[in-house]
Amino acid sequence: MSEKIYAWLLRLYPSHFREAYGNEALQLFRDRARDETGFFPSLRLWLDLLADLAISVPREYGYVQPALIGSSAQHRLDGVPAFYVLEGDSPRPAALLFGGVLSLLALSTFWILLGRAGSYAGIGVMASGQLQSKSGFSRQPAPQAGPQDAVSVTNRVDGQVFKLDAAERQRVIDTAVAILKKYYIERDDAQKMADALLAHQKSGDDDAVTDGAAFAALLTGQMRDVSPDRHLTLDYSQAPLPQHPTGQTPEGLARYREAMNQQNCTFEKIKILPHNIGYLKLNSFPDVSLCQPTAAAAMASLNGADAIILDLRDNRGGEPSMVALIAAYFFDHPEYLYNPRENTTEQSWTHSPVPGNRLADKPVYLLTSARTYSGAEQFSYDLKMLKRATLVGETTGGGAHSGVWHRIDDHFGMGIPETKAINPFAKTDWAEVGVEPDVKVKAADALVTAEKLAQGKLQKK
Repeated sequence: MSEKIYAWLLRLYPSHFREAYGNEALQLFRDRARDETGFFPSLRLWLDLLADLAISVPREYGYVQPALIGSSAQHRLDGVPAFYVLEGDSPRPAALLFGGVLSLLALSTFWILLGRAGSYAGIGVMASGQLQSKSGFSRQPAPQAGPQDAVSVTNRVDGQVFKLDAAERQRVIDTAVAILKKYYIERDDAQKMADALLAHQKSGDDDAVTDGAAFAALLTGQMRDVSPDRHLTLDYSQAPLPQHPTGQTPEGLARYREAMNQQNCTFEKIKILPHNIGYLKLNSFPDVSLCQPTAAAAMASLNGADAIILDLRDNRGGEPSMVALIAAYFFDHPEYLYNPRENTTEQSWTHSPVPGNRLADKPVYLLTSARTYSGAEQFSYDLKMLKRATLVGETTGGGAHSGVWHRIDDHFGMGIPETKAINPFAKTDWAEVGVEPDVKVKAADALVTAEKLAQGKLQKK
């Protein structure tokens, strides 16, 4: 309920601000809400949010960008009155104060009304206006519930975007229901979610939503009320989605390749700490076909270290093949890696030992946080279960069962977990609950703690 309230409060911002930063703001709220539990931490969180809204909302409206249409708008015509907005001009303090007071009044009203309506249904959280070009889902065309309309779901005509109508909402819901019934990993939950979508539609809960992003978020929320699966999602993209069956286009792959080149394949930092402790900060598990040489060089540079600290606190996941490649350096024999995204294959095993590698018998410490997610959780979970690494930090985010991404039409798509692998380590995995660290400390303190643990272990040796 708190997330829904915050999503509504974000509507106080201008539309251009919500499109650019709305999804990041919601993720930050989720991260803080997950960590700051209890009355006083929750109160502090909301006081921070309300203070930020009171200051930033009037400021965002104070910086209005001029919309100039055609060259004639840039010139004043003699004898014709005209108004100009001076870009970059700061609003007066009186305007900021007045806007702040109005914002506080609006927030108080929302707080009272929404506090009394705890069972209010149909309020969705904001969704990202653009889909990530590189995700944990492979993309496939969706089964069509009916003939495709000649006009896309947003009815773009001559550059103008019209609101969603009932027929378009019906088409998206019908297709989502068909995808759930055909593909979702848990058949019973699939039927319940399909029934829930249709029940909400029948009761009119969706009728007031005409914005694509809000509609996608609403349907995602309705499904997750039945099955709280964070990899189950219905997404909206303002830009037309690729027609390519996998969702990958040559242009998209070129952009990803360029990003990996600029970011050193997300191998952010490699160094040797005091006491000959090797440190590697890795912010994703990138595509092996592009980044294997970078990964091999990074791991080879740590060969002379007596202990290894692998920092995954900002790692949001990536490719299972890179997970297996990095893990291979920490074993002297092939070892099975549990991957909830697929059934057991040859790729589920590490290709150990790695020629020339000297890390297979070195102590390993993994740094985790609430932002550690998906593939990074797979890596942490497997090395913990195999008793090959000590996890230091916070419980991870809890995203496990990713699967296939289905294209519904030009602007809507759906992520569906489709496989259920057998877990040889435990009856359950980290879905929704995250991976618990062996040594639980705040993420900010994880590196210092891991250094002390490594030093103590080396001294015993």
